[in-house]
Amino acid sequence: MKDILVLMEHRQGAMRDVSLEMLSGAAKLGGTVVAVLLGKDVDAFADKAAGLADKVIYVNDAMFENYNSRAYQKALEALIAENGPGLVLIGNTAQGVDMAPALAVSTGFPLVTDVTAIEMDGDKPKPTRTFYGGKLNAHMNMKDADTYILTIREATFPADDPSKSGEIVKTDNPVSDDLSYRQFVEYVEPEVGDVDITQSSLLVGVGRGIREDKNLPIVEELAKLLGADLAASRAVVDAGWLPSDRQVGISGKTVKPKLYLAVGISGAFQHVTGMKGADVIVAINKDPDAPIFGIADYGIVDDLFKVVPKLTEKVKELKGA
Repeated sequence: MKDILVLMEHRQGAMRDVSLEMLSGAAKLGGTVVAVLLGKDVDAFADKAAGLADKVIYVNDAMFENYNSRAYQKALEALIAENGPGLVLIGNTAQGVDMAPALAVSTGFPLVTDVTAIEMDGDKPKPTRTFYGGKLNAHMNMKDADTYILTIREATFPADDPSKSGEIVKTDNPVSDDLSYRQFVEYVEPEVGDVDITQSSLLVGVGRGIREDKNLPIVEELAKLLGADLAASRAVVDAGWLPSDRQVGISGKTVKPKLYLAVGISGAFQHVTGMKGADVIVAINKDPDAPIFGIADYGIVDDLFKVVPKLTEKVKELKGA
């Protein structure tokens, strides 16, 4: 199989998780995994990528100190032409969906966005993506080409532990165009609430099954005893019962705690996308056919208003012991 080229994404001094996830996923597809890192003084990222890639192509230039879609596009055009990969993986992030379509148009290579699974037929990928809010999985058949471009949804692949010592190759900036007409101005950070659930190791997620906001203390007490933070589905946030910075899912935040306790959450695809990377998922729902049980490690089929108080009592007993 031809090489698989993976674009590493970083922002404000931090490597994005999706980059490491794509490297891990690419390694399972066969072929040589080549990480492409565009940046300025991000040598540590090159070392980190080398732990999951067979080769790292590193361009160190002030042009890439901050993301510029045109600069990234031009650099990838040149690196693809030089290295001839069979597959190019880009994160389905704000940056990826901004740049990948333009790259596909300029190179003439076929593109599938928001990919959630990949199978290979020789050198040809057969990606899967979803439609109708996750209700339909579509297995895409791409036209024959020398190179294929896919944007990969976050948490599609688990990030493996580093086990490689990939070769790091520093190369000159292949972009000679004057791109001064498009410049980075500043990062505008969203307002941060009292808790950053993306950093929480323990989360209790609350869904529509809680019925009304006056029932939240039942779950809040359990979360406090567990030392967990409270998260929510979109239905709870839309109802105004919890602030938007607690929302998990496609339109909220992606979390990867050690434990995610889903209370009264049915498991709509939009929500599951944001929490399926948790180490352990425990679901409480009275509907035995709730989709959440399809990804849960442990499930309790019963009324949360019966289960949660009993769990709370049990935790109190254990803490007392």
